[in-house]
Amino acid sequence: MTPTSDTGEPGDESIGHDVEPDSGFAPTPTVLEQIGGVSGLIYSTVPVVVFVPVNSFLGLRAAIVAALAAAALVFGVRIIRREGLTPAISGLLGVAICVFIASRVGDAKGYFLFGIWTTLVYAVVFVVSILVRWPLIGVAWHLVNGQGTAWRRHGRTLRAYDIATALGALVFAARYLTQSELYDLGATGWLAFARIAMGWPLTALAVLATVLLVRRAVREEETVSA
Repeated sequence: MTPTSDTGEPGDESIGHDVEPDSGFAPTPTVLEQIGGVSGLIYSTVPVVVFVPVNSFLGLRAAIVAALAAAALVFGVRIIRREGLTPAISGLLGVAICVFIASRVGDAKGYFLFGIWTTLVYAVVFVVSILVRWPLIGVAWHLVNGQGTAWRRHGRTLRAYDIATALGALVFAARYLTQSELYDLGATGWLAFARIAMGWPLTALAVLATVLLVRRAVREEETVSA
């Protein structure tokens, strides 16, 4: 027999009793969390801080080994602390690529070459995204938060994301211009300093400015939608 509820309708007892709240979805991580958070930005400086002084005192080969050991140690710490597998692997892989290039170039400054060209690529991608009216900050923000593309229909919102994306492009361009000049001069020590000083401190400022712009854009978007 088909079970009936108190109202006499078959199967009615399942409504409000057997249906549980959908709690199987974890909160969507933010962009900063996806790259390892603030600790991830700090961890990224450890191999550089180890590489340069070891190279000065013991040479390139020892510096390569020391940087890889530091990266492996950071990888182990992040795994033990369960800070996310993807940022940990990408950090280790990034150092491996840097030391490989340094060994091929035969000079410690080669360690920074991959990062220099990467910043140029990022700057170009950010600028192109503005020109095609798909500012990358807006795309990333709404993608991470599981939202659609309706924000592109609001002029003020789109301009806010254009400005935020332009700030990111300026940060990457400044890194490229400064570090490429130091690379040409062979100033390995200053390259390390620029890598750190223009790394997470500038990133923190850019993220803060982006959050302020995006929050303003979201408020304007909600006002227009209402």
